[in-house]
Amino acid sequence: MRRFGWLRSRPGAAPHRLFPELPGRVPPEQQRLFRDNLSNSQAALRRYTELLEMVSKGGGEKAILRHTQRNKKLFVRERLKLLLDDESFLELSPLAGLDMPYGDVPAAGCFTGIGKICGIWCMVAALDATVKGGTMYPIGVKKQLRAQEIAMQNRLVTVCLVDSGGAFLPLQSEIFPDKSHGGRVFYNQAIMSAMGVPQLAVVCGSCVAGGAYIPTMSEETSIVDKIGTLFLAGPPLVKAATGEYVSAEDLGGAKLHSEVSGCCDHFASSEKEAYEYIRNVISTLNYDPLPEKAMEYDSPLYSSDELLGLAPQDYSCSLPVKLILSRLMDGSRFQEFKANYGTTLVTGFGHVEGHLVGIVANNGELSHDASLKGSHFVQLCSQRSIPILFFQNTAPHTAVPTSISQAEAHSNQLKAQASMMAAVACAAVPKITIVIGGCYGSESYAMCGRSFSPNFLFLWPNARVGLVDSRHFSTVPQAEDNDCTRDESELKHLKEKLEEESSAFYSSARLWDDGIILPQDTRKVIAQCLEITEQQKYQIISPRLYPIIRM
Repeated sequence: MRRFGWLRSRPGAAPHRLFPELPGRVPPEQQRLFRDNLSNSQAALRRYTELLEMVSKGGGEKAILRHTQRNKKLFVRERLKLLLDDESFLELSPLAGLDMPYGDVPAAGCFTGIGKICGIWCMVAALDATVKGGTMYPIGVKKQLRAQEIAMQNRLVTVCLVDSGGAFLPLQSEIFPDKSHGGRVFYNQAIMSAMGVPQLAVVCGSCVAGGAYIPTMSEETSIVDKIGTLFLAGPPLVKAATGEYVSAEDLGGAKLHSEVSGCCDHFASSEKEAYEYIRNVISTLNYDPLPEKAMEYDSPLYSSDELLGLAPQDYSCSLPVKLILSRLMDGSRFQEFKANYGTTLVTGFGHVEGHLVGIVANNGELSHDASLKGSHFVQLCSQRSIPILFFQNTAPHTAVPTSISQAEAHSNQLKAQASMMAAVACAAVPKITIVIGGCYGSESYAMCGRSFSPNFLFLWPNARVGLVDSRHFSTVPQAEDNDCTRDESELKHLKEKLEEESSAFYSSARLWDDGIILPQDTRKVIAQCLEITEQQKYQIISPRLYPIIRM
């Protein structure tokens, strides 16, 4: 794409080039804070790089060799190269599953992300059999459910590459019975089909027990000869139950399911052929790819690398958020809304790679006036069908009021925040949240935190997620009851626990977000998300009452 950074506002210029330019230079008196932030970001970046390197190896070198050489299967990332167009791919939650109570499950044993197939943005979920033999852990179920949620919210074609040994039985109570456990995957498949959101599957390995419903509830399925098998119970259980020996191929191989049972629609002699079938199926969906736009936009006037020094390590002493916006907006231009009212929240309009967006960014505590401003602005964006970007650096709960006037002020602030929460929850436009600093307490709800269902939510590596900030824990009032009094050692232990559990890496491991992104990649990731959410504008959606029911 061409960038016209030299253009300045002039009569007849494009509207976004008439927006005022944001100042982006860090004032001399704040250079020390910039350097402290930079040091903190670099430490977080090193940790992020180490974890990402570990996750990229799946279940480890031995598991990969067994998978590729003995079992003659492709590694999950090689599979995606055959399936996807040669374009950028947005991987989701790569650090999910690390340091869980039941051990490390790299990438939750399931690779998910959004990429283009035949020019169409698609959600891809690929089970990685090198991780625990493809056994599904609770975090893996949660990751699949999140992928389905994103697919439904953005109406994305879903492709699932199945290579799994089924559920990890010792944790069945956390996988099987509840509403948000494994069965919800199949419920969602039916609902998505009724919504007109296509789902395709490739059986490229074991497909056992509950996992067998994924391909049989998909609209079209391909199975790989001599590699793909599909059954509720494998040969060992048949032997135990009946005394009969039967091979996996005879019990549930590609020929059986493509010629006899009809559970699979396309017989593939190789994995490469299986992914070609899926690409061909997507070309029959009657979807129009996004139009090729010769979109012209300006690059920001300031380097994105400087975002590392602007990423706050403490919500209470962060640099002005406009310095961050100046490194993300096209041409560093921003049309501010209510600039002089409720200044602890910055709202306004800008462009990201040509996409018009509304900006809601914390510039301090979410005060009464700031909340009212935020509510007003979010409703404007919803009425004008403009996507909203939230840049979250919220403050934890404030101290208990000590006077009637303080109590009244707190009540008014609470009511204003409730107004903003309602506006955010009901805004019928795409919402993308980037946690650039603190994600604390009730303010995080008003700033479209996880529980308010943003289309996407990402963290910077320096982010902190928690009800309180453990670094300022001494300011949090403790219960006065003698039975609840903590001695110094207990308080120290609690602070250490809160410190560990509020890191971005702890959050991302548990899928409280869609992944950690580097500050300097934020503009690219936001542009991808905006293009993904925009795709449904070009889909022909006819009313449907029922899903596709296979024979």
